[in-house]
Amino acid sequence: MKNILIGIVATFLLLGCSSKSDENKNVEPKLVVGKSLADLHLKDQFGKPHALNADTYKVIFAFDKEPAHTCNNFFNTQKPDYLQEHHVQFVADVSAAPSIIRSLFILPGLKDFKHIVLLLDDKATAAPYRKGIDTTKIVIMTLLNKKITNVKTITTTEQLKKVVEDDSAMSYIAPVVNKVMDSVDNITK
Repeated sequence: MKNILIGIVATFLLLGCSSKSDENKNVEPKLVVGKSLADLHLKDQFGKPHALNADTYKVIFAFDKEPAHTCNNFFNTQKPDYLQEHHVQFVADVSAAPSIIRSLFILPGLKDFKHIVLLLDDKATAAPYRKGIDTTKIVIMTLLNKKITNVKTITTTEQLKKVVEDDSAMSYIAPVVNKVMDSVDNITK
């Protein structure tokens, strides 16, 4: 009897953790070149609300467990302000996990990290961000004035480091342009 109950509970957990969902069939994809991420408002692992920083140049998304582990393991070896120094924000999608797993295991684990992790913790909220994206990879959005100018996927820590520590001219210019454009937008509102 005990083995049957364990089997049933395990089955429900596995079904609940499935990232295949009908919820994203009728949604407009958000992570497309030309789309704006200005309306991206998420809470971090401590429940503090965040919007995109005015100078954000790249947003890194991890939709599944493996890409999230790759990102968090790398970021946790860096200085606490590593992402901010490079004008990067990190978003992890934990919406596929059952709420009990999120509250008992995932969120307490995320609170151990010294870097900020913005969370997609609701399937309906996550669906437009997942639509049309290879969720098995780390997804990089490059922004100018909070609009997506490039979408790229990577898989390794080495690639992640190279993306974050980008030393191209645009990586220095874009955050300044983004901040100025944000100021102009705020003045004209």
